[in-house]
Amino acid sequence: MACVPFNGGDLALTPHNGGKGLSLARRLYKTRILGLALGFLCVSAGMYPLHPSPWVWAFMSFNAFIWPHLAYQWARCSPVPFRGEHRNLLVDAFLGGFWVAAMHFNPLPTTTTLSLMAMNNIALGGVPFFLAGCLAQALGIAVGLLLFGIGFEAQSSALQLYACLPMLTLYPLALGFICYQQANVLSRHKRELLALSRTDSLSGLLNHGAWKDQLEIEFQRCRRQASTQNQGGAIALIDIDHFKAINDTYGHVAGDIVLRQLSKLLK
Repeated sequence: MACVPFNGGDLALTPHNGGKGLSLARRLYKTRILGLALGFLCVSAGMYPLHPSPWVWAFMSFNAFIWPHLAYQWARCSPVPFRGEHRNLLVDAFLGGFWVAAMHFNPLPTTTTLSLMAMNNIALGGVPFFLAGCLAQALGIAVGLLLFGIGFEAQSSALQLYACLPMLTLYPLALGFICYQQANVLSRHKRELLALSRTDSLSGLLNHGAWKDQLEIEFQRCRRQASTQNQGGAIALIDIDHFKAINDTYGHVAGDIVLRQLSKLLK
């Protein structure tokens, strides 16, 4: 059963603290449910012509409809949820390889399973995690060959084509939507961090570095306009009268209030 999880927010599998690990587990919980439900159609169509035993159908149903919930709870109960989810993803890769061997490497279901898993493994952890996933898939294939024997189904039927279409169409669409949402979140966070890096936390005014950048921009503008429009610029330096006395008499908390009020006036 091919599970094709996707980490939209944390695009790379890098160590996080417990909170971040739980956030990752929650996101993968949803995508694992969708991926395994669609994968069930794909793998079932590949297994049906082989007339598998009842235990195979039972295990396939367990993998598709019960494992996503167990994996989520397993990650939540782990001391480090991030590492628990990392383990779950390797289990997904192992099971994907297992079902590829069980289907006797039927071309279309096999290609659908392995290609989508490879896409997500690279997106989740880059080349290192992709290679780890490949090893897990190879182990799953070996176990599948031991249980089902060596076989190869050279052709894919029309039924198998239609069964794979939801995985090939709906799942990438869902992943694209998740990526779009996460890109918007990352863009907003980037703007917020940029604003924090350029403003003073107390007054909300531009800090020293941002002020120097703005001064350089204005200086270059004045140079251009001075040669064409005979215009210049001015710098105003201001001071707060008796500010030291305010701090010494009323305390630094009162001094901070004065700075905030002044910044409002300047704005």
